[in-house]
Amino acid sequence: MTMRGIRGATTTSVDDVQAVHAATRELMLAILEANPTLRPADIASAFFTVTDDLHSTYPAAGARELGGGWEEVPLMCAREIPVPGSLCGVIRVLIHWNTELSQKEIHHVYLHAAVALRPDIAHRLTENG
Repeated sequence: MTMRGIRGATTTSVDDVQAVHAATRELMLAILEANPTLRPADIASAFFTVTDDLHSTYPAAGARELGGGWEEVPLMCAREIPVPGSLCGVIRVLIHWNTELSQKEIHHVYLHAAVALRPDIAHRLTENG
């Protein structure tokens, strides 16, 4: 079986536990919807990052709230590199998925203002559903 990466990102304008967890859950559910064969049991790990302005909680805690096996997936959080002029309020994830799908069959998800991070992928997702 091959390991593939699924990228995703979203934004929140509020730095509190509820907002960060809600944004994380929305992102994870969108990734699950875009990749219907994705199951937590097939995930080796997931790595979350947040921009410097988000420090109230760990996005991994929001992902664990999904249940259904997410509480067993190894999750880790870190800070993004604070590049001057970069987008604020961003939650990113990189999921390491054991799958037989090809790289082209993986659907990455960018929500809200995070669409600006990868307009090439966001555009393709909009065209293909």
